[in-house]
Amino acid sequence: MANFFTSSIGKKLMMALAGLFLSIFLLVHLGLNSLLVIFDSTDKFNIAAHFMGTNILIKIFEVVLFGGFLLHIIYGIIVQIYNWIARPVSYKVSNNAQSSFFSKYMIHTAAIIFAFLVIHLSDFYFKAKFFGGVEEISIHGKEMHNLGALVIAKFQMSGFVIFYVLSILFLGFHLLHGFQSAFQTLGLNHKTYTPIIYGAGIIFSIIVVVGYSLIPILIYFIR
Repeated sequence: MANFFTSSIGKKLMMALAGLFLSIFLLVHLGLNSLLVIFDSTDKFNIAAHFMGTNILIKIFEVVLFGGFLLHIIYGIIVQIYNWIARPVSYKVSNNAQSSFFSKYMIHTAAIIFAFLVIHLSDFYFKAKFFGGVEEISIHGKEMHNLGALVIAKFQMSGFVIFYVLSILFLGFHLLHGFQSAFQTLGLNHKTYTPIIYGAGIIFSIIVVVGYSLIPILIYFIR
């Protein structure tokens, strides 16, 4: 069993499973963020964020989530290093049939996404959890962080909105290849299923990019 997780296919499998798990989280987080544009008040967002930050099951899931991030990053780096070692000299002629444009730059988009994630967590999660400085409000008699106001304040800064949207675009490029690649690693590589998975990956990537990008844009121009 230990040999399996240290093997090439084992590393790719762990990276694929962690990536698919994180993809589910992206949809959950998108649903939470959408509350800021669905409702005029930030109360619904703050209540949902407070629930996710205090519920014991969600807190356990939070640990699993960070574990998923670490696994995906660590195994992604290891797999990329092995690929570089296996092919140290670049081919003179690119073989587009074997390698898509997006697959060639997965490590680059991953690095950009990681940098965005560190900044994003520092701006919101770490500030609320560890550093303080987030306004406290009372909603229905419960004290909670006013994260909604913090997010809106950030999304009213043009520079931050541009940075955020560009980062989400790179995330979309990462997902375009990663989604299909994950299912291929799991063995779902068939002439019948592959086109369906490829189409689902495109739809999923579009939903993520459009959904996450619209929120800061709408807040910047409407609120």
